[in-house]
Amino acid sequence: MQGDVTLHLGDKLQDDVVLATESHSSIHCSDFFFLSQKYIERFYSFQKGPPGHKKRSHPSFSSKLIDMQSFFGLNQTGSLDTETLAIMKMPRCGVPDIEEYVYNRGNRWKKNVISYRIGRYTNDLPMSTVDSLIGGALDVWANVSPLRFVRSSSRQADIMVEFGSKYHGDYYPFDGPKGTLAHAFDPGEGIGGDVHFDDDEQWTVDSKGFNLYLVAAHEFGHSLGLKHSQNPQSLMYPTYRNRQSQNMLSSEDIININALYGPSITASYYPRLNWNYPVKSWYTRLIYPRAVKDKCDPDLSFDSVTNVGTSIFFFKGRYLWIKNNKHVIKEGPINTFIPKMNSTIDAAYWLGKNSTTFLFSGSSYWTVKDSRKGSRHKISSFHFPASVDHIDAAVYIPNTGHVLFFTQDQYWKYDVRQKAMDKSNPHTITEDFPGIKTPISAALYKHGFIHFFVGAEVYKYDVRKRKVVGIKKANSWLGC
Repeated sequence: MQGDVTLHLGDKLQDDVVLATESHSSIHCSDFFFLSQKYIERFYSFQKGPPGHKKRSHPSFSSKLIDMQSFFGLNQTGSLDTETLAIMKMPRCGVPDIEEYVYNRGNRWKKNVISYRIGRYTNDLPMSTVDSLIGGALDVWANVSPLRFVRSSSRQADIMVEFGSKYHGDYYPFDGPKGTLAHAFDPGEGIGGDVHFDDDEQWTVDSKGFNLYLVAAHEFGHSLGLKHSQNPQSLMYPTYRNRQSQNMLSSEDIININALYGPSITASYYPRLNWNYPVKSWYTRLIYPRAVKDKCDPDLSFDSVTNVGTSIFFFKGRYLWIKNNKHVIKEGPINTFIPKMNSTIDAAYWLGKNSTTFLFSGSSYWTVKDSRKGSRHKISSFHFPASVDHIDAAVYIPNTGHVLFFTQDQYWKYDVRQKAMDKSNPHTITEDFPGIKTPISAALYKHGFIHFFVGAEVYKYDVRKRKVVGIKKANSWLGC
């Protein structure tokens, strides 16, 4: 990584760079070449081929460029267009986006009490301010996990925090102001877990330079085993962006740290939940330690939605929002509410007669009653054909006694009373539910309407009139 890299980009790619530089006339084309070469080499593991292999090195560079464009949600052209170059110019974390940045390989610390030490300080801030900001950044993760961080004076502390510039003692030199801001190493012995900040940057407590608290919180995510996220709302997104210092973790961040270490210790004191109908006051003592701000993301979609008594459950990844009939919303990892449930939920429905919730994940499903998870079953026990290996959505229609199972562009009717599939199965979704797009993400029956969640939108379908009578954003169900 330390030497200069010369790439044979080819005439077509060079033309693309020339076009991209038209709006940046003060920057020479050669600077863009150098920027792009170093960027792809550093963050997407591009390695140039042997001398004389021009044709081989061009596709390799283009494919890595496409990886970069895909990661940031750009048009995957394989060319250095203006949008791609703009991303490359943004200050960012020094950890690669698609390769592990590890000294000693390991996904997590094998303990919950982790020591840290601040070695070399920056001159930009008083030492006491740096101490406070570093401690606060660690608390960001401690608040949503069982982890606890203890400051140490030992050079053998688990996480060593250092400020340095250029070649500062590892194999990843910094590049001066407004480039790579900091980097961190995965959990492990020696340099594992350590965090280094580029002292050529201007470190501040606000937005005038680079906010040390925000950058440190991101880097400590790597120190704990987290990788970069493609979600701009995530703290683990690789490029620097100003954000509120309060509630800066996304639901994805919380899900990922909980997947490594479990939920916050406070979760162990949560009361067992009463799943009986009508649902009683589950929420009087249930307070998740940090609000999740990205529930109002306009692109938010749900994996599954179901009513449970008078409440509605919204599943996304390993995260759950619960809205009661007073529109009070509580949230947290699924296993906070359903102990030992560590799977994502593809589909769900609730049977009020016996107060049982059915949760589907892949080719399996579980029943939940009184917050107790039952044994695992195969969806084949519903007598689906072998071609059905998962369920996209499910909904129980009380008036007919049928559960509707949706998968791809078809659906199946299951008679709850007879415990048998309808002989007329399967049915075509678009024929029986005109105006509904497929595939369906989730479905919910409420007051004579089926609400079909399709990506980030919800279609309100009038069963009697057989037509769509309204369309809203999925996040509107969470009060957004």
